Amino acid sequence: MKIAIIGVGYWGPNLTRNFAKHPDVESVVCFDLKKERLERVVKDFPGIDVASSYDQILRDKTINGVVIATPLSSHFELAKAALEQKKHVLIEKPMTGSTQEAAELIDLAEKNSCALMVDHTFVYNGAVQKMRDLIDSKEIGDILYYDAVRVNLGLFQGDINVVWDLAPHDISIMDFLLNKKPVAVSAVGWSHYDKYEDIAYVTMFFADNCIAHVHVSWLAPVKVRRILIGGSNKMIVYDDMEAFEKIKIYDKGVEVTTKEEVDKILVQYRMGDMYAPKFGTTEPLAAVANEFVESINARRKPLTDGVAGLNIIRILEAAEKSIKNKGLVVEL
Repeated sequence: MKIAIIGVGYWGPNLTRNFAKHPDVESVVCFDLKKERLERVVKDFPGIDVASSYDQILRDKTINGVVIATPLSSHFELAKAALEQKKHVLIEKPMTGSTQEAAELIDLAEKNSCALMVDHTFVYNGAVQKMRDLIDSKEIGDILYYDAVRVNLGLFQGDINVVWDLAPHDISIMDFLLNKKPVAVSAVGWSHYDKYEDIAYVTMFFADNCIAHVHVSWLAPVKVRRILIGGSNKMIVYDDMEAFEKIKIYDKGVEVTTKEEVDKILVQYRMGDMYAPKFGTTEPLAAVANEFVESINARRKPLTDGVAGLNIIRILEAAEKSIKNKGLVVEL
């Protein structure tokens, strides 16, 4: 198998490293509009080939898969061109800039029998997959809420706001863990220095008794990567900044009873033990590369396929519309 990496600026070198060491990948070729980036990637990864143009990659029949790690504005055109040449495609998050573009790529991939995958890296994180196991086993109970905070100082993007930049991580985790779709979105955000919002709060409503909230910011004095999941039986705290105990399970909650003679709701608190479960520590991006390769070899849909990417784009679009209308609830 031969894989092409398009864009070797920030995330591309990490993708290059993981595909280059995959046992089923014979060779990796890179392309970037900036010559100095190509020179750096060749220096860092001896044996990597470089292309002089994207057309060269499209014309090369020996290239099986194209990995796109470029700015969002170029995702659709680059992916469409690759799929038209019947090459399998892996796209950096977010998948596209609109649901219409995402749907078109899904249809084209289906038509040409190509794998279409989105790099929702955290879905392949061992801690996140452990949380999915805990939820599926019903140990946590019914999910009451999903609350995520992803804030830091920088990195300001020049073409998208903080919701499109940071929220896809937590929304893709939510989509994977809860395995159900929100029915409405409300969001507020503000731009302090540029035309793009640098801080935002996104709330998602579900048809059942569940609510989700994501707080994202480029203006925080500290870096926070934390998710709280409240269940009817137990609660989860996932802190990605923790070195060891990233997941903590709390046997805490409330028990509500009705005292009919006085028509009152009685709330009792349950304060149980806490434990930190073990989970796989494989590098998530290595798992992403492996999933892409295996989906090509087995001719199957990848875990984070085009539909998963579309689910996230639909929420991001609704959030952006809501922000522009001061928190208007947008039905999905």
